[in-house]
Amino acid sequence: MTQRAGFVALIGEPNAGKSTLLNAMVGTKVSIVTHKVQTTRARIRGVALEGDSQIVFVDTPGLFRPRRRLDRAMVAAAWAGAADADVVLLMIEAHRGLTEGVEAIIAGLEERGGADNVALVINKIDRVAAPHLLGLTKQLNDRFAFVDTFMISAEKGRGVDDLRHWLAARMPEGPWLYPEDQVADLPMRMIAAEITREKLTLRLHQELPYQLTVETESWEERDDGSARIDQVIYVARDGHKGIVLGRKGETAKAVGKLAREELEEMLGRRVHLFLQVKVRPNWQDESARYSAIGLDFSDGN
Repeated sequence: MTQRAGFVALIGEPNAGKSTLLNAMVGTKVSIVTHKVQTTRARIRGVALEGDSQIVFVDTPGLFRPRRRLDRAMVAAAWAGAADADVVLLMIEAHRGLTEGVEAIIAGLEERGGADNVALVINKIDRVAAPHLLGLTKQLNDRFAFVDTFMISAEKGRGVDDLRHWLAARMPEGPWLYPEDQVADLPMRMIAAEITREKLTLRLHQELPYQLTVETESWEERDDGSARIDQVIYVARDGHKGIVLGRKGETAKAVGKLAREELEEMLGRRVHLFLQVKVRPNWQDESARYSAIGLDFSDGN
């Protein structure tokens, strides 16, 4: 048996479906999925097995025009993920096509040299008619010499198996990089924090999407097999604290319940989850907060 292993970077505009594809490829949830843009902050690696190949996915933050330090660090992480990969998948949304943002990403790929390892993945194909898809495929391949093109619906699983087979064949020969049963290289403490942040993002809608972060402060394994997890939700202003807590603490309680249930399902045991909300006006300028979510503080300069 000849083992293969390599890295695949998923790049694209925010909300192109990168996290949904990663979770479909790996077969379990390793990246948070919401309808809000820019929810992926760290370069989350998911590990998929296909035959003798181990495919390590780097789910990069969506590429967009950065304004704040946090934005700049996220974009730097995305390009670093692409530079280190054996294969780069540019994901676009079928119904949006060659947007100004996609054009900017293609220009960035050209600057970084060559297309010999960049494939095009057109996602959400169920939203458009076949003739439109064919025209879009031609337009994009005329614009950039992709090594291959895939049409998928990550949410419905259409075309995902073909893409996984193709990626498996393109992985370089070599021993597997992770144990067979490992699906992500993020520490569970960070995955737990991401799950809570997802629930907050979904619950709060437009009120507070990017002004908060979640950190797992402590994780205690108990004698009865359960785990006690203490997390802190950092917000930038006093007014935000009230929004996160909700009336009589109802919002935080509901978020905690949803996060705890998902963690219990993922870990296969009881979880005692305790949430605190703290105000840190300048958390987006603190290097420790960046390290906690897997970003490099210096990239935000």
